[in-house]
This record gives sequence, structure tokens and C-alpha cells, in this order.
Amino acid sequence: MANILVVDDELGIRDLLFEILNDEGHNVELAENAAEARAAHLRTRHDLVLLDIWMPDTDGVSLLKEWAATGTLTMPVIMMSGHATIDTAVEATRIGAYSFLEKPITLQKLLKAVELGLTRNATRKPTAAATLPHPVELKVVASELTNDAGGIGLQAQHNSDGSPHAQQTFNLDKPLREARDGFEKAYFEFHLAQEGGSMTRVAEQTGLERTHLYRKLKQLGIDLSRGKRN
Repeated sequence: MANILVVDDELGIRDLLFEILNDEGHNVELAENAAEARAAHLRTRHDLVLLDIWMPDTDGVSLLKEWAATGTLTMPVIMMSGHATIDTAVEATRIGAYSFLEKPITLQKLLKAVELGLTRNATRKPTAAATLPHPVELKVVASELTNDAGGIGLQAQHNSDGSPHAQQTFNLDKPLREARDGFEKAYFEFHLAQEGGSMTRVAEQTGLERTHLYRKLKQLGIDLSRGKRN
């Protein structure tokens, strides 16, 4: 049984999520706005948070930033929205959100996202800095890049046991749009490689609908065959 916080200003959605998650055996706490979510977060150690993006007082992305800035983003957060853009979903992921669910949320997607989020929370090792749940170390640096022209590169590194892993570097000395495109391209290429090129699994992992995912990959100029080759 896990402690799950559901933050959404719509009563119907709060009640529905409560019933579903409660039936799954979880202890569910509800909040209808950011103020109630802050209080609940201070009061209880949650294993997972389902956070709506559009709320009347403080939006979900701003609340996520607040938790990240104060070092209290210690649990997986799944963002929810029926009107968010891809940029908003990517921004939330960059800040520290674990996943993104588009409304209306299907039962299968909800339970799958919750299961993966709770599994990640149970298996990840606490560190001084936030880490990705994959064998890849993500670092943001302003210099010493392996690709000066593009500003992004992969450097061969080794774990303590001698096995190799990849280190991703990003150039912050660029216009925001270019830097963001670089991050997005690396993000999606990573998931394509991890999922063997399966668009269905990549869509689930990134929290995007397949049509949105295809459009985004095409916009970034990503070779869809690369993940399958890897």
C-alpha cells in the first residue's frame, strides 16, 4: 500500500481517482488546489503525487518548481492535463516530473503510470542530487563539450565496476529555444533506444499521445530507425 496525493481542482476527477486508487489498496489523500497540496505535502510523506497542471490559484508546474527549488521533490510526480502543450509536458519533465498523463485518463494508463512511478520510488537510491531512473548520468555544463558545433555530446564514462555508461552534456551558452531543442532531441532519442524503437512504449514512458509524439520527433529531425538499430 502506498501513500498517494491527488491534486486536482475538479471534484469529479478527484473522486474518480480516489475510488480507483483506493480500490487498488492505496492510501489516497486529496487536495483541490496548491495551498492544500502544500499542507498535505508538509503533513505526510507521499510515495507518489498526481498533480493537475491547470489550477485556479497556482498551476501545477509552478508548484512542481517550488518543490524542486526547496529540495522537497522527493517522490515521483505524475502531471495531468487535458489542455497542456508538448512544451509544457517537456518543461514539467525537465523540472523533475516523472511522467505526464493526458486527460481524459484511461484506467489502463493511470494504473500503469502509478505502478511504474511507485516501482521507481521503491528502487531508486537516495542521493544528494536528483538522478534519472536509467543507467545514464545527465549533466548540464557550460563548457568542455564533445560537440562544440551542436553543443551536445556523449562522453564515454565508466562505472565503479568498469562497465561503460553514457554521460550527456548540454551547452547552456545558447539561446533558450536551441538549448531546449537539444535537450528534447536527446531525451526522445534516449527513450527510443531504451524501448527498442517501440513508439507505443515510448509514448507511455514520455506521457505523450502517439500522434503528438510522431509530430515532435519529426519536428526535431529524429531518425525513428535509430532506436530499433540500437
